[in-house]
Amino acid sequence: MTNKLKVSFLTLGCKVNQTESEALNQLLTSEGYEVVQEAEGPDVVIINTCTVTGTGSSKSRKVIRRMAKEHPLSTIAVMGCYSQTQPEEVSQIEGVDLVLGTQDRATILYHLRKLAEQKQEKHLKERKPVLAVRDFESQAEYEELPLIEGESRVRAMLKIQDGCSQFCTYCIVPYARGPARSRSSEKVISEARKLLEAGHKEIILTGIHTGAYGKDQAGMDLSKLISQLAELPNLLRLRISSIEPIEFSEDLLTAVTSHQEVCPHFHIPLQSGSDSVLTRMKRPYRVDDYARLLNRIREKLPQAALTTDVMTGFPGETEIEHEQSLKFIESCEFAGIHVFPYSRRTGTIAAEMSNQLPRSIKTARVQEIIALGQKSRANYIKQFIGYPLEVLVEKIEEDGSAQGHTPNYLEIRFPGSLNPGDWQVGQIIKHPLKHEHIV
Repeated sequence: MTNKLKVSFLTLGCKVNQTESEALNQLLTSEGYEVVQEAEGPDVVIINTCTVTGTGSSKSRKVIRRMAKEHPLSTIAVMGCYSQTQPEEVSQIEGVDLVLGTQDRATILYHLRKLAEQKQEKHLKERKPVLAVRDFESQAEYEELPLIEGESRVRAMLKIQDGCSQFCTYCIVPYARGPARSRSSEKVISEARKLLEAGHKEIILTGIHTGAYGKDQAGMDLSKLISQLAELPNLLRLRISSIEPIEFSEDLLTAVTSHQEVCPHFHIPLQSGSDSVLTRMKRPYRVDDYARLLNRIREKLPQAALTTDVMTGFPGETEIEHEQSLKFIESCEFAGIHVFPYSRRTGTIAAEMSNQLPRSIKTARVQEIIALGQKSRANYIKQFIGYPLEVLVEKIEEDGSAQGHTPNYLEIRFPGSLNPGDWQVGQIIKHPLKHEHIV
C-alpha cells in the first residue's frame, strides 16, 4: 500500500470487544493502514457494536448513523454483536458499506480492498453495502485474532474463549456470539509469551464464558491453562476477568491458590439473590450454592476481592423477591457490584414473559443495590487502610504521582511527593494505604 489509508476504530461494549478491536487494529497496521482518531479524517471507520442490552443496540445505531453522516466519503464498516443479530437492519442504515458479525473479522482486509476498488470504478452513490454475516454452526470454530500489544505497556487482555452455550432466558449473547468454543492452549501460551516479551507484566484472561474454557477440548480446562501460564517467565500477575459460579471448581480453586501470580480478584456474576428469579432466568445454581462458593474461596484467600453482576427488574420480580435479593447480596459482602436493569431482548425467552416491570421500578431497585454496593465496597476497603499494598504502576502522571492496581483490583494513586521521581511504569511499589489513595 503506497499511500497509507487512515482507519479509525469506535468500540462499544465489553472487554472482549475492546480486545478484538485492538487485534484488528494491529492487523490493519501490519498491512499498511494508519490508525487515527475519528476526528482526523479517516478513510475507513470501523464500528464494533454491542447488543447485550437495549441501550447497547440503540447506542450502536446512533454511532453508526453519526459516523455515516460525519464521514460521507469514508468507508463505514460495522461488526460485532449488534450486526451479528441484526445484519439486515444494519445494512439498511444509509452510508454503511460493510457489515460483518462476530465471525470472519479477519476478512475485513479483503472486503476493504474490494470496496476501495469499487469506489474508484463507480460513483459513490451507486455503491451497495456488502453483507458478510453468516449464522453460527453448532460446531463453530474459534476465530484467531492474535494480539501482539496490550491495552497498556503494563497490562494486556488475552482472549482465550468465545461464545456461550448456557442460554439464560434474558440473554442475547449466545445468538450474538455462537456456541462456547475454546482457543487452543498452544496458541494461548504462544500469545502470552509474546505479550510478556513485549514488556507486559499482567495478563488478564478474557472471553464470553471464560470458565467454560477447555470443555470442548480433551484433557484441558481453565485450571490447567492457568497452571501453565503461571509458569511463564517475566509474568508478574495473571487475572481472570469473569467466571460463572458453576465453573469455579475445586481444581480451579487449587490452581489459583497454588500460584502467587494469580490475582485474588474474582468477578462472579450472581444476577439475582432470589432462587425463584434465578429459576426463571435459567441460571444453573441457587443462592446456597453461590454462598458456599464464596465461603470456599474466602477460606483459602481471606482478603480476596469478590465482585459481581446483579440484574434488577427481571419479568415478574416481586417486592418479596427483590427484598430476598437485597438480603442475600448484603450477606455476600462484595468488594464491588455492577448493577443494571433488565433489558428486554427480542428473541429471548424472557422477552415473551408476562409481568414486564415498568422502568420506574427497575430504576428504583438499581439505586437500592448501588447504595448497598457502595457500603459493601467501603467495608471491604477499610481492612486495608494503614497496611502496605503492592501496586503495579501503570502510568506516571505529570505531577509525579503513580497510578495502578493492587492484586485485588483496587485502583490506587500514590502522590509523587511520597517518592519523587523514583517510580517507573511496570514497577511494583509498596506503600501504606490511605483513603485518599483510592481512585
